[in-house]
Amino acid sequence: MNKKIKVGIIGGAGYTGGEMIRLLINHALTDLVFVHSKSNAGKPLHAVHQDLAGQSDLSFCDIPNNEVDVLFLCVGHGDSKKFLETNDIPAHIKIISLSQDFRLSANTVFQHRNFTYGLPEINRDKIKTSDNIANPGCFATAIELGLLPLANEVKDVYTTGITGSTGAGQSLSTTAHFSWRHNNIQAYKSLRHQHLDEINESLNFLSGSSSASIHFIPWRGDFTRGIFITSQLKSASSLEKIYKMYEEFYSGHPFVKISHEPIFLKQAVNTNNCFIHLEKEDDNLVVHSTLDNLLKGASGQALQNMNLMFGLDEQEGLRLKANYF
Repeated sequence: MNKKIKVGIIGGAGYTGGEMIRLLINHALTDLVFVHSKSNAGKPLHAVHQDLAGQSDLSFCDIPNNEVDVLFLCVGHGDSKKFLETNDIPAHIKIISLSQDFRLSANTVFQHRNFTYGLPEINRDKIKTSDNIANPGCFATAIELGLLPLANEVKDVYTTGITGSTGAGQSLSTTAHFSWRHNNIQAYKSLRHQHLDEINESLNFLSGSSSASIHFIPWRGDFTRGIFITSQLKSASSLEKIYKMYEEFYSGHPFVKISHEPIFLKQAVNTNNCFIHLEKEDDNLVVHSTLDNLLKGASGQALQNMNLMFGLDEQEGLRLKANYF
């Protein structure tokens, strides 16, 4: 590619917006043109994201600029749709939405845009030719990646998952305060989490049936970022055969790491990787998966999708890892 990709961010003041900024200013083939935030318009980026001091001269703006190639919508659920309804975005500008507005098959067509579900591990080729992407949810990504190779076997799956406080967004609430989270855990939205529908759609898409049934209990954890998932289901296949199935399914997908050793949260934090480990006792199969909710669960996956849309190496700008101790 001879010229840099011109990028804009809508909703740049939150956690996912901050991650998008950090990724894009360090991406060799992008030019971050503007970062939009109505509540912070006129403030330099580092006034909100203080670690960006000296990294960018940009300030937040309150009016989008149409002189870009792609827009990242790092906004809350329902707000991607509102933004597109109230702003005339030319058809040639690609859209990557991080909200849940366009993820389900019933909602993929909006105005003149057709949205593709942006999980590269099942939709890589389609993403490459798409102009509009609905980025998957963080819990959905972690659960789907753990179960997709078994889509044809999935019937009843019992899943628990724990997430860090950044999964709740930057707006303060009782359960997001440090004093509440510290030395504390809590189950919430038991069996009714908003990501269940997209998980079932992805599994049913691969299996060609409607048999997937995920019984999911999410937990709020005593840490800031990351998701750890454990799914349990029945399988008559040997553990060796199942491992081979996973390794073949994810062959060529650089961000999914199949581990024969127990995995842990800090392996994935600050990376775009998802680690998967399998255990089996009799016909009871346990699948563990872990990822960073702000990267492979949000902004990192969005950048991976952008790379694919523009014909780049999907790992461009995502070969990162901070020391986890």
